[in-house]
Amino acid sequence: MEEILTYFPNLSENQVFQFKKLEELYHDWNAKINVISRKDIDELYVKHVLHSLGIAKVMEFQPKATVLDVGTGGGFPGIPLAILFPETRFYLIDVIAKKIKVVNEVAAALELENVKAEQMRAENVKGEFDFIVSRAVTNMPDFVSWIKDKIKKQHNHKLKNGILYLKGGDLSEELKDFPNATQYNLSDYFAEDFFETKKVVHLPLKFIA
Repeated sequence: MEEILTYFPNLSENQVFQFKKLEELYHDWNAKINVISRKDIDELYVKHVLHSLGIAKVMEFQPKATVLDVGTGGGFPGIPLAILFPETRFYLIDVIAKKIKVVNEVAAALELENVKAEQMRAENVKGEFDFIVSRAVTNMPDFVSWIKDKIKKQHNHKLKNGILYLKGGDLSEELKDFPNATQYNLSDYFAEDFFETKKVVHLPLKFIA
């Protein structure tokens, strides 16, 4: 939890409470339904919460903005971002029902009124969003094919509407067909060794009618 306070010192009292409660909630739920690997659960705040919040170092979501989290798993990056941006609406989806059960239980326990979570394939999602976020659920070409028609046309943020993708390693081959993609190194924002090769990829997408 100290890492969160170090990098995000301006949290409200309620946000601090919510972030602190994540440890208890995820330890409890992970014992029932394994949504975080056993070796990672003890590093929840660095490898999951802070990693998710790397997106917030690149993009500050506006009130009433809409964000789709594809393949959210146990709620990452959606849950930490929803805590940080309480006036932004987050829609978290995953194809695995038990993972969505955990997300809904965590969101309810934290009283996150800006979170909706459903078992759903990305291709079947209705509606349009300012941004679509995810943590490396697949390669970028496939990911774009899933969600390319779900981006709002009107831009209201400093970055153009599109994808904010958490990925690691050398992405040059994967992004070769996306010359307008920008990579942000999380090591520029976070000092922990875990972030040495981690990135946020922003890929603006034109609205497709």
